[in-house]
Amino acid sequence: MGFWSNFTFFGTALGIDLGTANTLIYAKGRGLLIDEPSVVAIDRSNGEVLEIGSDAKLMLGRTPGKISAVRPMKDGVIADVDLVEDMLKHFVKKIQRGPTFSLKPRAVIGVPSGITKAEQRSVIDSAEKAGLTDVHLIAEPMAAAIGMGIPVLESSGNMIIDIGGGTAEIAVISLGGMVCDISEKVGGDEFDASIVEYLKKTYNLLVGESTAEQVKKEIGSAFPLEEELEMDVRGRDLVAGIPKTLRISSVEIREALNTPVEKIVKAVRNALEQTPAELSADILDKGIIMTGGSSLLRGLDERIREDTNLPVSVTDDPMTCVARGALIVVENLETYRHVLLNSSRNVR
Repeated sequence: MGFWSNFTFFGTALGIDLGTANTLIYAKGRGLLIDEPSVVAIDRSNGEVLEIGSDAKLMLGRTPGKISAVRPMKDGVIADVDLVEDMLKHFVKKIQRGPTFSLKPRAVIGVPSGITKAEQRSVIDSAEKAGLTDVHLIAEPMAAAIGMGIPVLESSGNMIIDIGGGTAEIAVISLGGMVCDISEKVGGDEFDASIVEYLKKTYNLLVGESTAEQVKKEIGSAFPLEEELEMDVRGRDLVAGIPKTLRISSVEIREALNTPVEKIVKAVRNALEQTPAELSADILDKGIIMTGGSSLLRGLDERIREDTNLPVSVTDDPMTCVARGALIVVENLETYRHVLLNSSRNVR
C-alpha cells in the first residue's frame, strides 16, 4: 500500500452526498458518520450561525422573528455559498477525531447530473474552504449505481431513478457513462409543498413544512393502497385564525401529490424514449432501479411500473447509496477517473 492508501483505510477519504434535504458522509472503516438535515439556523440581526443539521431542523417554522432556519441547498445545488461552507465545516469537524485526520480528508461529492460548470466550481470551493482536499464531483445516479454494487463499467445498460429532496435524476448507465440523462427539479420538497398548498386551498388550513413532511411519510402515496390510511392534521384555520385539527385521508394526499409524481413519470418516459434499442433490451430484462429518500413514497414504484410496463424496484437502503458510491470512487480514483464530472486537481 502507498502512503495515501494507509490514510484512506483510516477514514481520510470521504464519500459525501450533499443533498437538498440531508447531508450524508461515509468513511472507510467507520461507516456512516453524518446523516443530518441540510439546514442552518442563523440570527438575521448579525448573520451569526446558531445551529446546523438536526438541531437547526427542529427550528423550522418555530423560530422567533430574528432567527431563520434555512436550507442552503436548493434543487440539489448551492443557494447560499457561505452557509454551505459553514455547514460542511461543522460536519467535517464533527468527524475529525485523533491522528487519522492530521491530513485534510479527500472527498468525492455526489451532485445532480444537470449541474452547471459554475455550480460545480461553487461546490468544490465550498468543500475546500471547509477543510477538504482533492475534491471531486460525481453525478448522483452514477454514484448511486456504484453504491448499489452495479458494474457501471460494463457494457450492459442499467436505468437508475434517484429521487432526492430537490431533484429527480433518471439515467441509463453503460460503459462508465450516462447514455441518457434527465434531471428534473422535483423531489421530496415539492411533495411537501404540494401538500401544504392542497390543505390551504381545500380546507383553508395552513400547515408548516415539518407537518407536511410528516403527512407525506405517514399517509402519502402515488398509487391506490390496499387499505387507505387516515391521520389527524393540525394547523391554523386561515378564516378563523385559530388552531384547527382535520382528519385527512391518503386518497386526498395522493391527489395533492399527483402533479409532482406525474412530472417524475413523464421524465422516466422521456428517458426511455431516448434510450438506444440495445440498452432498452437490457432494461426490459433487468428493470428500473429506484433510489434516494423520496423513492420511498408509497406506491411510486407501482405508479412507474403501471406507466412503463417494466419491472421497477426500490433498492435496499436507498437514502445512503449516493454517499456509499462516492466513497467507493474516492477509494478507487484511478478505476473510476472517467466517471467524475470535475475535480479540483488532477486525479493521481
